[in-house]
Amino acid sequence: MSSDPLLQPFDLGALRLRNRILITAHEPAYTEDGMPKARYRAYHAERARAGVALTMTAGSASVSRDSPPAFGNILAWKDEVTRWMTELTDECHEAGAAVMVQLTHLGRRTRWDKGDWLPVLAPGPAREAAHRAFPKVIEDWDIARIIEDYADAAERMQAAGLDGIELEAYGHLMDQFWSPATNALAAPYGGSLENRLRFGFDVLEAIRKRVGRDFIVGIRCVADEQLEGGIDASEGAEITRRLAASGLVDFLNVIRGHIDTDPGLTDVIPVQGMRNAPHLDFAGQIRAASGLPTFHAAKIPDIATARHAIAAGKLDMVGMTRAHLADPHLVAKLIAGREEDIRPCVGANYCLDRIYQGGMALCLHNPSTGREIEMPHTIAPAPRARRVTIVGAGPAGMEAARVAAERGHAVTVFEAADQPGGQIRLTALQERRREMGAIISWRYEQCLKHGVNFHFNTLAEADTVLETAPDVVIVATGGLPDTEVLAAGDDLVVSAWDILSGEARPGREVLIFDDAGDHAGLQAADLLSAAGAQVEIVTPDRAFAPEVMGMNLVPYLRALQGRETRFTVTWRLISVAREGNRLRATLGSDYGPAREERLVDQVVVNHGTRPLDDLYFELKPLSSNLGAVDYEALIAGRDPALAGNPAGAFQLFRIGDAVAARNTHAAIYDALRLLRGL
Repeated sequence: MSSDPLLQPFDLGALRLRNRILITAHEPAYTEDGMPKARYRAYHAERARAGVALTMTAGSASVSRDSPPAFGNILAWKDEVTRWMTELTDECHEAGAAVMVQLTHLGRRTRWDKGDWLPVLAPGPAREAAHRAFPKVIEDWDIARIIEDYADAAERMQAAGLDGIELEAYGHLMDQFWSPATNALAAPYGGSLENRLRFGFDVLEAIRKRVGRDFIVGIRCVADEQLEGGIDASEGAEITRRLAASGLVDFLNVIRGHIDTDPGLTDVIPVQGMRNAPHLDFAGQIRAASGLPTFHAAKIPDIATARHAIAAGKLDMVGMTRAHLADPHLVAKLIAGREEDIRPCVGANYCLDRIYQGGMALCLHNPSTGREIEMPHTIAPAPRARRVTIVGAGPAGMEAARVAAERGHAVTVFEAADQPGGQIRLTALQERRREMGAIISWRYEQCLKHGVNFHFNTLAEADTVLETAPDVVIVATGGLPDTEVLAAGDDLVVSAWDILSGEARPGREVLIFDDAGDHAGLQAADLLSAAGAQVEIVTPDRAFAPEVMGMNLVPYLRALQGRETRFTVTWRLISVAREGNRLRATLGSDYGPAREERLVDQVVVNHGTRPLDDLYFELKPLSSNLGAVDYEALIAGRDPALAGNPAGAFQLFRIGDAVAARNTHAAIYDALRLLRGL
């Protein structure tokens, strides 16, 4: 038996968990009609087969019709859910993993215009900022039926063969009762702590009457809201002691913070650049105070941090949820002694930010997550080895090289710079986004293990490529900043890249025209304002930086607002003219003829990139497919090259920003699905 603390079994009641690593409850929004069907099942089964001890489904499954999905939640109030949960549970059990589900009533954390358009409920009238719904104050008959709904849902899950359930009590209806910040009721469900806890204990009692004492029932609860007027650490510890004393709860999953705003949510679930495991010590304190088995997850991205959490006695089970989105085979690699091969979570939070904007969870640099059926995580060997030449070592080129090499092809990569990285090298220069560099460094190490031949400081031309006698050529040269967007004055502006790279020195008064809405504009603003510049960000959009999304915006805003940065929406930069030693910027509007002017020292334009595609078009007439791609074959995982030129000596493709400006996930996805079919 391994001596690794993470690989020791843990007994939770009568349930033996095979190690100390779990995937905590989360909603990847893979449901179909509110049910966990094939895509949902494949996602959890992949991680179960790779050795995780416990996979917790749903985040959260809704127990009542008037708790409509906010982001693809499972509908646990429907009887048909039992069938789908049975299939998921059986497949995970066959792989040796335990399965639980998180149940909840969302309370005010949803909207009235979802589902059946029923009123949103809460124990007080205060609106949750994140979902903006003004709730109906809950009535006695609502309380009675919702308690029964919880019990019904728990019974369905027991019937489906799950090992247990977890109740959600952070930001949802249960702890909306608990918190004095949201509970405006009179007795018996409001006022004193005993009264505020009554709803939760009534739910637990009702569940126990249905499922008995042997079925695992836990609670993911906030033990300190870190919110004025809310539950503080002292009251939180008392709540957990009362839960333990009740005998109704088998484990605690500890949360610290509040999730009713983007900043609050981001402090609960930190993103890149924020401290790792910020609430781990607090979770250990709650474990000591309650005496209950304790789970916890909050930016525990790597094995070393997780191992410390168990070895130091702070947790009984450690949650590595986003880490498993990045690498579902994390535990298998740990068991095999291959920690260095684990694909690292970089904290980009593409997964959660997509969910909160209505998409399904995708990992920024693992395109197979969520696509387990059509894009397997395991790369199959190619039927025959070919010579693959790749130009460009950004995220697209590096993924193409990794996948081609793992499939057994002979791979050569040309890169103009002295190291791999592409645009990510610029991104990772900023300390807060330093973790992004692991997207490249992990791929580089994997490529070296599989014999990829790199040529750095090489500006590849057509002859350079042809000298490798390639069977396949992949152009992954990326793009260059597009600053030619003005009616006049393009020559007077600098790009966001110029600021990030240090090629342009910061001005004193700076206008940033951000028409791309991505990280580059905000990173430039952050760097400029930190250097002492007065910065105004202007965008034609009705909200700034729409490509960055909610949780990733939080660290930027905290920094920029503290430096008095101005944010101006719905205005477009029209022209720039020199006026003495300053620049006069003219702004217009898409909404009408209005005009405004700014007198500044520097104008920065962030307008995305244009493909660097000269080499592609030079090689195109020499290729057998003339660059053409069979999209049906590409999507189906077959060789996507079309035979348009029998005299051509090689197949030619371009990927990533060499095609069009998109994002890192798109670039890596391009590479993976192209190379898996060759």
